[in-house]
Amino acid sequence: MTEQNQNQNQNRNPGSELEVRRAKLAALVEAGKNPFELTSYDVSVSTKEILSDFERYERNEETGKVGEPVRLAGRMMSRRIMGKASFVHLMDGEGKIQLYVRRDDVGEELYADFKKWDIGDIVGVAGYAFRTKTGEISVHAESLTLLAKSLLPLPEKFHGLTDTDTRYRQRYVDLIVNPEVKETFLRRSAILREIRAYLDGKGFLEVDTPILTPFEIGASARPFVTHHNTLDMDMYLRIETELYLKRLIVGGFDRVYEVGRIFRNEGMDTKHNPEFTSIELYQAYTDYKGMMDLVEELYTMLAEKICGSRVIPYQGHMIDMGNWERLTMVEAVKKYAGCDYNEWKDDAAAREVAKAMHVEVPADATKGTVLVELFDAYVEEKLIQPTFIYDYPVENSPLAKRKPSDPAFTERFEYFINATEFGNAFSELNDPIDQRERFEKQVEKKRAEEPDTTAQVDEDYITALEYGLAPTGGLGFGIDRLVMLLTDSASIRDVLLFPTMKPID
Repeated sequence: MTEQNQNQNQNRNPGSELEVRRAKLAALVEAGKNPFELTSYDVSVSTKEILSDFERYERNEETGKVGEPVRLAGRMMSRRIMGKASFVHLMDGEGKIQLYVRRDDVGEELYADFKKWDIGDIVGVAGYAFRTKTGEISVHAESLTLLAKSLLPLPEKFHGLTDTDTRYRQRYVDLIVNPEVKETFLRRSAILREIRAYLDGKGFLEVDTPILTPFEIGASARPFVTHHNTLDMDMYLRIETELYLKRLIVGGFDRVYEVGRIFRNEGMDTKHNPEFTSIELYQAYTDYKGMMDLVEELYTMLAEKICGSRVIPYQGHMIDMGNWERLTMVEAVKKYAGCDYNEWKDDAAAREVAKAMHVEVPADATKGTVLVELFDAYVEEKLIQPTFIYDYPVENSPLAKRKPSDPAFTERFEYFINATEFGNAFSELNDPIDQRERFEKQVEKKRAEEPDTTAQVDEDYITALEYGLAPTGGLGFGIDRLVMLLTDSASIRDVLLFPTMKPID
């Protein structure tokens, strides 16, 4: 039985903590002290401000020093009653501080009420800051207010909330009892701020594009489907922001980006969630090499600003974010698998190499397909330090521009850290005739694999290209994986406040 189910069962039983707390609430209501009727509380300072600027708030009776009075609010996390006085730990959104509550200061009636309050209750306190005899910065309470009653107990003090499934389902409890979890999400917010500041400083414009799209495109990702009642038509949650952003390049915005939620109706594991946050950006008059330079500069800057160093720990490795290797896919497969693409005479010869390397490929696999399969089987797991892999076969790059010097390859790269792909970039295909042919092949392939698919060519995007798309470099990467990297988190669920979970029966 999970931790959450145990808690739920316990709270349904007569005499459970839930029932006890409900009875206390009923008594408060009966006495005209319903805490849920309160609409506000005037907070003047946070725990962090008191602890970091104690001199400003300190009251010292021996020296006669009188600091600013304090009013703060938060959750009561512990309480030690010692007759006519009590010690409480109060936690707000920025930290925790000790309260000293004395009957003679708050009054006999309020002190009697206070002793009936529960751990987890949200309270307001007014008073002054001082140091206890042991030197701990504390707040001496002169008045207390019960602001909200907690009807469910927090997880047991010494064991806390440790079951990961429950932590993800009840993130609100996780954040209360495991305050270090907040640091991950504070860092996530800082990462997004730094990315936006960097791109804005480079002259990029942040935009929003549709989440609901009118049809399924031919890409391999499977979309979520919904229905628009007024239009009486199925619509699809977007699997990318690319095609709309490139329409904006056509329209004359030379540098655009979007931080957007993406939805893919696919598997779930430590690196994948059905909805996730990506950033895509497009810059006119540059190519994939320009995007490589941008990635390297951006990631190095983020490591320094967020982690304080270019060399950061991640899952047992020290990752040097200031040192990036660049390899073509052909070079990488030769380096790590010992197979030289340039020695394969034709597709049949490539398939024989795959067979000798014990890599399964389709019966009609081309040289490019075999190259990609060998990369997946032998190379990716070796790419621990930051590495750009570029010049991908045209077979798996339907939106990238062909290399003028070798049309079998495209100007595309992906970059890898700790054996994981973190982002994808192209010199964008701007030939509408070539693009249509690739879209048609993509849709044809999908229909062969899924006869019931509704995938179709995006004709409006082709029309946009026919008006003229400038030479453009494009880049997309997942924010969630980046946050995992910069917070040393093993699972994507650790960096999503509310990851997708199957409901409990």
